[in-house]
Amino acid sequence: MDKYKEPLEDITYEGEEVRLCKDGRYRWKYKVNMFTNPAILITVFKVFFFTIVGLFVVFGFFLYVIHGDWEGLWWMTKGMLIALGGFFVLSLLGYLFVALIYHGKYIVLFEMDENEVVHIQVPEQFQKAQRIGIITAFAGLLTRRPGVAGAGLMSASRSSSTSVFAYVRKVKRRRWMHLIKVNQLLDRNQVYVRKEDYDFVYDFIKSHCPKVK
Repeated sequence: MDKYKEPLEDITYEGEEVRLCKDGRYRWKYKVNMFTNPAILITVFKVFFFTIVGLFVVFGFFLYVIHGDWEGLWWMTKGMLIALGGFFVLSLLGYLFVALIYHGKYIVLFEMDENEVVHIQVPEQFQKAQRIGIITAFAGLLTRRPGVAGAGLMSASRSSSTSVFAYVRKVKRRRWMHLIKVNQLLDRNQVYVRKEDYDFVYDFIKSHCPKVK
């Protein structure tokens, strides 16, 4: 029996979707519609955007402040804009490809208690994600792009994300996407919940994070 389904048979509390089980952990399942909910796509875009802009700031500072090379800075600016446009198109196509493989649904399980919240990709989808990650890693190696290879290996090896409340720095509402962002210093977690249980889960997480005001 699936270990994530078994505790739901012994329910001591019942919300619309969220259940408090006898082991003291809340559990629920959420299906993200990848064609109507842009949360995952926005996250992908942000990663590429901040990576490219970060590189631009570092090398732009080197060209302008140290060498005073205005022409080089201008060409770098144009290159950054072209790269952003290219990554935008590639990210969108890649996202649509993955969405089709997942049949338009990203299915995730959540477990939450007084110490942490865990985001768990269902086993069937994780197996698909592993295959995509391995293909991405090989593509990165063949094209001599270690960053792409590393991203592929990480996506192939990680099926869950845990936020320990003691280390959480920010909890952000994104109600229109049914999303709660739970951010630690070097980790970002996305908690999805139906609107009927949204306030309960948000208030629970925020009230258990001592570093969040």
